[in-house]
Amino acid sequence: MSFSLSPEHESFRLVVRDFAANRIAPHIAEWDAAHHFPIDVVQDMGELGLFGLTAPEEFGGSGGDFPSLCVAIEEIGRVAQAIGITLEAAVGLGINPILTYGTQEQKEQRLPELVAGKALAGFGLTEPGAGSDAGATATKAHIDGGEWVVNGAKQFITNSGSDITSLVTVTARTGTRENGSPEISTIMIPSGTEGFTVEPGYNKLGWNCSDTHGLTFDNVRVPEANLLGERGRGYAQFLATLDDGRVAIAALAVGLIQACLDLSVEYALERTSFGKPIGAKQGVAFQIADLEVKAKAARALTYQAAAMKDAGAPMKEFKQAASVAKLYSSEAAVDATRIATQVFGGNGFMEEFPVARFYRDAKILEIGEGTSEIQRMLIARGLGLPVE
Repeated sequence: MSFSLSPEHESFRLVVRDFAANRIAPHIAEWDAAHHFPIDVVQDMGELGLFGLTAPEEFGGSGGDFPSLCVAIEEIGRVAQAIGITLEAAVGLGINPILTYGTQEQKEQRLPELVAGKALAGFGLTEPGAGSDAGATATKAHIDGGEWVVNGAKQFITNSGSDITSLVTVTARTGTRENGSPEISTIMIPSGTEGFTVEPGYNKLGWNCSDTHGLTFDNVRVPEANLLGERGRGYAQFLATLDDGRVAIAALAVGLIQACLDLSVEYALERTSFGKPIGAKQGVAFQIADLEVKAKAARALTYQAAAMKDAGAPMKEFKQAASVAKLYSSEAAVDATRIATQVFGGNGFMEEFPVARFYRDAKILEIGEGTSEIQRMLIARGLGLPVE
């Protein structure tokens, strides 16, 4: 399946690029150093319509396609990875599960504020003992008097503790199946619910101005109607959510690769050594040429996977394409930051240059939404190999 972005996509790209250049770029270094989460920028992104790109008009969205969301994530991530992940998680992990699995009442109650960027929602999956092995979820929930009672803990949850976070959807064991495997369901827990504690923000290597917290649930009680989707289908819902998320993370990685390419070309033309621009040296020029290859390959894989989702491609084929795009793009992004830092030499090690921040931001791309090892396992299984 071939795919190319339309003129409308490219026009939209310029709108987001202009927003990122004027609203985010002048401040991102300061926000990163201060570990500041810029709520006002998030709300401005909402006014621009970025959170509602794939949501129906009835909830305030524009009813657009998945490639449009990827374009927005790419362009924001090209300037600020931490703001790019805020958008990716807000839509992919906050809005989309409700949009896909929620009842009409749940959608009407929750989506308008989320789509408008006036509120954020998190998705509580990862736990101290259950990362890649999500089936080992230890958080539990049972029904008592028409309410879910939730106990457990989550970690590394994006958009979960900001001043505008309205809820977190969590996976929890709600029973045991006949074969002994856990029954896992997803439950929406509003911010401020008694017993729901948002732990202090993490001191992270990168993504310093994104909102990331651990969460604890101590006899948290919410209405039985807060079940999201079918009881016992939480694990399957989360797997489907991650398929989309992998493509979106790939788009974030594409933005990072493109930023490294642009910065390296500019620097290689300006910086002189032995009387010539360093870009005249094959050792430098060839590395930058490799960045161009990585950018084009990652972009092609990412937008092909995005187009497959919208075209209703067979799930097996889409899952394979999503994992391929995520694996290649995330690892290419890590390589790209290493190359760009090398091109910048000693300056690349200084925080005043963006490549230093990108170097710190890149590594998590190989971990979030399924590690590189998980992607290789899924790709191998897609080829029919009985890998464990």
